[in-house]
Parts: sequence; structure tokens; C-alpha cells
Amino acid sequence: MLGCTGVQAQMTLGADTIVLGDQTEVLFPSGQELQPAGGVLVLGVETDSATGMVRARVTCFEPGEHWLKAGMDSLPLVVLDVDVDTTTAEIRDIAPIERVPYTFWEIFRWVLLVLVLLAVGFVVWWLLAHRQKVQQVLGLTAPVDTRNPYERASEALEALRERRLWQAGKVKEYHTELTDIVRRFIEESTGIRATEMTSDETVERVESEEWKAEGGLLRSIFATADLVKFAKSEPLPHEHEAALQAATDFVGALWEKVKPKETEVENG
Repeated sequence: MLGCTGVQAQMTLGADTIVLGDQTEVLFPSGQELQPAGGVLVLGVETDSATGMVRARVTCFEPGEHWLKAGMDSLPLVVLDVDVDTTTAEIRDIAPIERVPYTFWEIFRWVLLVLVLLAVGFVVWWLLAHRQKVQQVLGLTAPVDTRNPYERASEALEALRERRLWQAGKVKEYHTELTDIVRRFIEESTGIRATEMTSDETVERVESEEWKAEGGLLRSIFATADLVKFAKSEPLPHEHEAALQAATDFVGALWEKVKPKETEVENG
């Protein structure tokens, strides 16, 4: 095949005429760069080390004449369009979307999902409706305190004694906790809102219930505690012990007057 210079071309084409989208090979010396015209695509290039020639595979999707260049050589590549016989070809509309029937496993999957959701909903409802029982079974709730107010106050006073707060220099904490125990006992055993009252109000309310003797003990407990908390007084060691003993006597004396009748029967 001849190049445009009229001499034997070093570049050759496997086929100089192809149909749109077909492929052909271009052979040219190595060291040269293939320059395809617009529309020509180079699909792959490999070099034959034995001959020193480069083999390139090309295609084109634009009909017409396209020139390929490599060095000083150039060759035309004719690309033919694809003829469509409209007289015999049947042109059809785009087919509508066809509905495919559901399979058994597709239906089963959705039914299973609904059943799982219903089961989860039932479990959540049951847990909410029986949450107290569930919490007790799982140990998530504190055990019910079955002790009466006297037992709770007596055990709290004994625990306070064993902590030895005032001996460690924590005088204010000692008397604050002591009066808190007494106030809680009054509230739990009599219904008097002692935790919300001042010391004087609490004493007056106790004495108004005709518990004069108990009111006197209570007054001495509060007097010592108020001096410590508000006047920063430092009682003597025997005064700390006396305050705790007064609280113990007060709890025991008042409980004898306010404890339920069934408690008296149980205790004989």
C-alpha cells in the first residue's frame, strides 16, 4: 500500500475500509508515534521485538475518511455507515413494564417480618405492663424495707455511733445526721412533717400532741445540734454521747405511744 509520498510506506493498515464499530490493525516502525484522526480510537498497542514494528488495534464510530499518521507516513481509513433497511425492519414501540407475580418466598418473607414485628410489640407491651415484676426478678429494684419506723431509727442511731464521726473531728456532720434520723422517725411514725419544719416548730408540734416528756428530750437534742451548726459551738465529749442517748430515749418513748396496736400484740 502506498503512502501519500508516492513511495512504499512503512506504515500499513490491515484493512483500509471498515464498517462503523469494526476494528483493524495499523503497523508502523517503533520509535514513531501514531496520530489517529478525530473519531479513531486506539484500543491497544504492542511492539514486536523481533521486527521492531508496532502493531496498534483501532476502531471508529464516525463514518467517513480518517487519516492515520506515524512519523512522515499517513494512510486513510474509510469507515462505512451501517445501512438500515427501513422497508423490511419492523419498528416497535417500547414494551410496557411487565408485572412479575410474587413468588412464595417473597410473600413468606413479608409475612415473617409482620409476625416478628407483632411478637416484638407484644413483648414490649408485656414488659411495660409487668415491669415491676420483671425488675424484681432481675434484681433491678431495691428490696422492700419491712422494718417499722422504730427499727429503722434504732439501727440508724447505732450505725451513727459506730462511725465515730465526732471522734474524728466531724462534729457538724455528726449532729446533722443525728437530727435527720430523729426527724425522719417523727415523720414516719406520726405523720408530722418534721423534715420540713424548723427545730422550734417540730418541738411545738410534738408537745401539742400531749407528748410533753418526749418534747423535752427533743428540745435538748435540737438545742445542742443548732449550737453546733449555727453557732459553731464545740460540745464536750460527754455532750455528744448525751445527744445520741437522748435521741435513743426519744425514739423509744415516742414509739411506745404511737406504735400500731397490732405491733403491741406481736411483741406480747
